[in-house]
Amino acid sequence: MMFHHFHPSMLLNCSNSKYIITFTNIIILIISTSSSTTLLHYPLHFTYHSLIPSPPATMLRPHLLLLLLFSSISVALAAHCTTVTAIKTFQQCMNLPTQQASIAWTFHLHNATLDLVFFGNFISPSGWVGWGINPTSPGMTGARVLIAFSDPNSGQIVVLPYVLDPTVKLQRTPLLSRPLDIRLLSSSAALYGGKMATVHNGAAIQIYATLKLIPNKTKIHLIWNRGLYVQGYSPTIHPTTSDDLSSIATLDVASGTAASQTNDIETLKVIHGILNAISWGLLLPIGAVTARYLRHVQTLGPAWFYAHAGVQLAGFALGTIGFVIGIRLGELSPGVEYSLHRKLGIGVFALGGIQTLALLFRPKTTNKFRKYWKSYHHFVGYACVVMGAVNVFQGFEAMGASGSYAKLAYCLGLSTLVGICVSLEVNSWVVFCRKSQEEKMRREGLIGVAEKDSGSHN
Repeated sequence: MMFHHFHPSMLLNCSNSKYIITFTNIIILIISTSSSTTLLHYPLHFTYHSLIPSPPATMLRPHLLLLLLFSSISVALAAHCTTVTAIKTFQQCMNLPTQQASIAWTFHLHNATLDLVFFGNFISPSGWVGWGINPTSPGMTGARVLIAFSDPNSGQIVVLPYVLDPTVKLQRTPLLSRPLDIRLLSSSAALYGGKMATVHNGAAIQIYATLKLIPNKTKIHLIWNRGLYVQGYSPTIHPTTSDDLSSIATLDVASGTAASQTNDIETLKVIHGILNAISWGLLLPIGAVTARYLRHVQTLGPAWFYAHAGVQLAGFALGTIGFVIGIRLGELSPGVEYSLHRKLGIGVFALGGIQTLALLFRPKTTNKFRKYWKSYHHFVGYACVVMGAVNVFQGFEAMGASGSYAKLAYCLGLSTLVGICVSLEVNSWVVFCRKSQEEKMRREGLIGVAEKDSGSHN
């Protein structure tokens, strides 16, 4: 066991004003055991006193550095979960993946009873904080939750039970408290700081519960969140940032292992982004460039067509995998909707499918419908390329990677491709204009006359 007690009273000289600041009541207690590290950090109080004259600053710098050192240590250790509270001590603890929340619990195997405390923070003086268990699946719908907020009548902290049925998402009716159909033996809530503490933005709260679990079923699906407002005794909807919509974890209370769904979702997001950026964002444009500029190179023969078809089919195959992963991400993230990104993705996939099927119905060059098919093929192809590139940028926005190196790399690749296209397009127009001019001169007989004159001179 380690015990550190730091309780300085220090003087600090401010260079631009004659004030003295007295720091008091800084106590850091660290208890190290084999199972966890516990931090008790009492509040820092400081008072201001007018002082003339003030002591030399050089005498105080070592003390100030010592204070900053201990303060930084307390901030660093505060990130660890704790098993000790003012009410009881628990056996295990765990940091949750979002909202800087954590839990501590004790599971009594002999009677399948779970004592659990949730540590969260308010984001508004009129807000709420809650956590709960979903008996069937990892998700909000169907969860049984305990929500703590300030009582509108007494101003004291209350914790009430709620059932999040499917109508909660629709927000057609207020969320009303009702008894839970799980065996909740007791529940309570306490603000950090004791009875004199008040609800404010950032206020820490502990929500306790004792539950009776089903014997031999130690895995539970946790959800947690916080909101800005409570109307009467009806909590309103929480914010819809990615963290707020990913506050889900599965925990085995017996072994203490957790399988956070957030990690799986993030992995799928990265795979989804890479596949779609390569397929819709790069391969399809490369295939279009191949068809537009290489088919006029006579020395290649039909090789340009096979290159075009091969690149486009590879892009569509990878894009299909990315599209399926996107659908799966939607299923794993209930309530998360990127409307424009989703619509563009569906549109691009539909156009890509139509383009692929168009290969099966391509008329011969002698068919009278060939020109109509060619116009359709060009229009749909270019629309697919443009929408795909736009949707890649929408994907970066959805992932919060607007300033990432991944986006920079994609922009460099796309810019290089655009630069090549511009160069080839300029060259094509130069060749076209030159051939047009030669054809015009040939029709007017100027080329034939010039050749005759050169022959007579010879």
